Amino acid sequence: MFPFFKKKKKSGGDTTVAAQEIMEEAGEVTSTEDVYPELSLHPSWNVPAEEQYVLRFLNNELPPLQPNQISLSGISWSKEVDGIIVSAFVRHSLPKSIQIGRVPLLLLREDGSILARKEFDLQELGSLPPKTSRPWRFIFGYETLRTDEIPREGWKLAFELKPKHRLELEKSWEEALPEEEKEKLRRIVDELGAPKSGEVNVFGLQAAMNDGELRVTVLIRNGSDKTIYLEQLPLQVEDATGDVVARGGFTLDRLEIKANTTKPWTFIFPPSLVQKAEPDFSSWKLSIIQS
Repeated sequence: MFPFFKKKKKSGGDTTVAAQEIMEEAGEVTSTEDVYPELSLHPSWNVPAEEQYVLRFLNNELPPLQPNQISLSGISWSKEVDGIIVSAFVRHSLPKSIQIGRVPLLLLREDGSILARKEFDLQELGSLPPKTSRPWRFIFGYETLRTDEIPREGWKLAFELKPKHRLELEKSWEEALPEEEKEKLRRIVDELGAPKSGEVNVFGLQAAMNDGELRVTVLIRNGSDKTIYLEQLPLQVEDATGDVVARGGFTLDRLEIKANTTKPWTFIFPPSLVQKAEPDFSSWKLSIIQS
């Protein structure tokens, strides 16, 4: 299964992340002691005793982890018919069994430049017992490679971490809002958390009637890893009784919402689009009208 282990030498580097970066329930750090994960083979693997010895030797040579960390430690890679097969230890220091879901992985040069990128379903790893290290093989198809030259030494495998979801203000808002209002918006964005991966949604922030028109301030939330541009947005507002207060479409002239950001925006429904003059805004609902 691992013929290249006869050299008893790793050619790949190590990368480590905090467990909460890729797992929702990572737990709290309760200790500062170094953790040395023990070798754990997948139950379905039938590994000869000699290769188990080499795996244990390589694992014991790895540096310790801090509590609540997950690490990828590259062992070796080889070219096969289907692509580049990268072998690595998946290690963790959590005091409980864990399962990792779908995550994008990067094959990197020593300087951090990307050699390949692919999303893997790490549920195939199975349940990893507490504080263990499991060897695994990752197949990067040739279509995922960004170069034909993979270095034999110094490469590493890494989790592609999604940047923290953050507030992004339009220039006019940046200039007009006082700092305390900006900080209030940042706290709201943090409390809401990030949308689901790839999801774009609208969260109602404030609604008020003014001289017959309805002013609605919303948060436009982009959970994708790409910048989006909004040209038109049909919206409907309902009050606490479920009545439609206003309904209409807005032209936004390619409003830019950067990847993994939330942008506040105010929509003004003129009196001609308002259907209820005295709404009950003790609670209210904003929705995008589906065509």
